[in-house]
Amino acid sequence: MGKTSCLALTSLLTFSFFMAEIHGSKQGQVLDMFQKSKYKVGSQIDRSDFNAQEVVVDNYDMVDSHNGLKEKDRIVKLPGQPHVKFSQYGGYVTIDKLAGRALYYYFVESQHSKEKMPLLLWLNGGPGCSSLAYGAMEELGPFRVNSDGKTLKNNRYSWNYAANVLFLESPAGVGFSYSNRSSDYDTSGDRKTSTDNYIFLVNWLERFPEYKKRDFYIAGESYAGHYVPQLAHTIVHNNKKANKTIINLKGIMIGNAVINDKTDNLGMNDYLASHAIISDQAAHDINTFCNFSSDATPIQCQRAIDEYNRDVSFIDIYNIYAPLCNNPNLTAFPKKSSIVIDPCSGAYTHAYLNRANVQEALHANVTKLKYDWESCSDILFSKWGDSPSTIIPLLHEFLNNGLRVWIFSGDTDGRVPVTSTKYSIKKMNLSTKTAWYPWFFNGEVGGYAEVYKGDLTFATVREAGHEVPSYQPGRALSLIMHFLKGTPLPTTKRQP
Repeated sequence: MGKTSCLALTSLLTFSFFMAEIHGSKQGQVLDMFQKSKYKVGSQIDRSDFNAQEVVVDNYDMVDSHNGLKEKDRIVKLPGQPHVKFSQYGGYVTIDKLAGRALYYYFVESQHSKEKMPLLLWLNGGPGCSSLAYGAMEELGPFRVNSDGKTLKNNRYSWNYAANVLFLESPAGVGFSYSNRSSDYDTSGDRKTSTDNYIFLVNWLERFPEYKKRDFYIAGESYAGHYVPQLAHTIVHNNKKANKTIINLKGIMIGNAVINDKTDNLGMNDYLASHAIISDQAAHDINTFCNFSSDATPIQCQRAIDEYNRDVSFIDIYNIYAPLCNNPNLTAFPKKSSIVIDPCSGAYTHAYLNRANVQEALHANVTKLKYDWESCSDILFSKWGDSPSTIIPLLHEFLNNGLRVWIFSGDTDGRVPVTSTKYSIKKMNLSTKTAWYPWFFNGEVGGYAEVYKGDLTFATVREAGHEVPSYQPGRALSLIMHFLKGTPLPTTKRQP
């Protein structure tokens, strides 16, 4: 890019982008705003490499008595829920007694053989977005919210067909998670989030001791490209410090993930140009003339940014071929069921999770928060303390420690596109084990994959946007099943 700063490039793009009309995923929008604040002139966000903190798990304040709390957290039935045969739980785990800081979780046991299935933690990104909103209710959970905002329908591609699945709203200030010390919301960041998530897990396993020795995996998307590796690194670090297996981590999987800022941002611009959304000339001028080492903006740069805004403002940048939500109003009766995600599903989820009877059934909002539940927090990211510019060193660490690492990418996402992920993986300088090949689901190409030495698999998911399980639930379920089993994605139309 010559003298252009790829990192600062997103700063102006996102600033200008947010001056225009925005459609699409709020999770992706928050990521845009966060990247803007991260690289603006005078930003105080620490971008240095991530290092885990040692957490003493035998400390009484950390591992508290959880006797009887599991049954107290059991969810008998959610309002408007169809009949199911698996158990579900929801509640709070206190991670700091002094501050009164507690994280909310929602847990669904496997549809079958729960005693044998692994434990999977799912995290959404933002930073500051809810895994209950996206992961549980709009992506890979057992239910989807109907258009009436009152009832639920089954998701026949729920990931609890493959695992016992745990959703966590993190950090405090996200969703139903909270702190009684409001200053906690001003000191959030990657390191604190990782430590709190680790403390949550150790305590949660005390409440659900049958999962203590179970194979454990972490998955997530978007800014969880930070959360997931950072939590995994914290687990590995503390297992080694304690000289024992505190948490039986086996692998991680991240999708459309923020990995390495420079290649992520370069890949976004290249993707939009190659998909005929912005012109080649605009891409060239942004790359050539947008230099953010000074406050001056060359006219060629500003013209290119103006064109960029015009070109992307009226599409969903997080799924470039998806329809937009033109009517977010609830309906008197549920719309006809479909496995394809409704573009207005966020409005239905918001209405459902703000219902008093739903919160009571979930054992949520027990302190009666002064604000509504939101899919992405309004009080966190503007004061985020640290966010490394890359998590590639952590990925190398996992490969060196024998952990399974899969990276997937919905190929219609324009925000953290497949191009970005390919550039980031290339930067890792890994040798190829299995060359690029198509993988199949239900007799069709589900996407493409490549495997690298050290047990890293990269897989695309065809026709999927930023939230892959929302747009391609069947292909996403196939992906997670193969990841958890450690088996290659199928190379033929006929699958075993």
